Amino acid sequence: MANIRYKFNPESLSFDKIRLGFGAVLLRSLAYFVGSILVAFIYYLIFAIFIDSPKEKSLKREIEQLTLQYDLIHREMANLEKVISQLQETDDNLYRTIFEAEPIPATLREAGVGGINRYKELEGYDNSSIVIETTRNLDRLRKKVYIQSKSFDDLITLAKEKEDMLKAIPAIIPISNKDLTRTASGFGLRIHPIYKITKLHAGMDFTAPTGTEVYVTGDGTVATVQSSKRGLGNHIIINHGYGYTSIYAHLDGLNVRPGQKVQRGDVIGFVGNTGMSIAPHLHYEIKLNGINVDPVNYYFNDLSPEEYEKMVEIASKTGQSFD
Repeated sequence: MANIRYKFNPESLSFDKIRLGFGAVLLRSLAYFVGSILVAFIYYLIFAIFIDSPKEKSLKREIEQLTLQYDLIHREMANLEKVISQLQETDDNLYRTIFEAEPIPATLREAGVGGINRYKELEGYDNSSIVIETTRNLDRLRKKVYIQSKSFDDLITLAKEKEDMLKAIPAIIPISNKDLTRTASGFGLRIHPIYKITKLHAGMDFTAPTGTEVYVTGDGTVATVQSSKRGLGNHIIINHGYGYTSIYAHLDGLNVRPGQKVQRGDVIGFVGNTGMSIAPHLHYEIKLNGINVDPVNYYFNDLSPEEYEKMVEIASKTGQSFD
């Protein structure tokens, strides 16, 4: 029946059968097929544009979650950047000031991350802007953390060096002098006991009986152990490093050897009356970069502010030195 058609005959007033050929049937079938394809394609477009598939719905929900997570990460990184900025400020203005180190230049801390097309592979997507911005902030944050980490490594080294320096700086009285009564003559212009002329007394004198223990005032290395009947007499010179040396003169006995390592408080000798000396005493000097400095300013491990004022007063009243 599919290949039979009817045509009205006006003469006979009836419908005559017309049998279609194979070609006509094929064309009609092809037309139906193409029409079905077009209708199906139109339906597909309508559903694709206006109605999401379950997979698309799932992907869209996932994209929304990822976008939300990127936004949260972006905010969290902003908070972390504030914390790092506070650490940088404390580092530059407190820690490095304490350790007498130069602050890290702002140009180094704020330097960008190299690469012109570093984020090119992230371009071309619907959410490229937030992804690129988050990645850029992460790179900047990573670099700041790295620089700050290196800075803390430097500070640890500086702290260790500072600890060693504080141990080395002469910082105690070289003999037992708890009541300060053994303070004899201070630093400055004094009358020489033998020449009777005003002369710079480059150290401090402490009276004590012969044989009284003499303590090294800071960690260091014994540079000189000299036995002599002239000048400083039997004396010891300690190299503390960091530009400091200390001298202990007119000793009766010597308790160290050249090159020996000593620590603050070690007994290195004994009070005597050797060399150009008029009575048993210890002549004590401190040099910083080869220049004599007043030892009274270096007793901060021993003296309270009140005791320091008392020692300064006692030392300044003495008009004549013992050597």
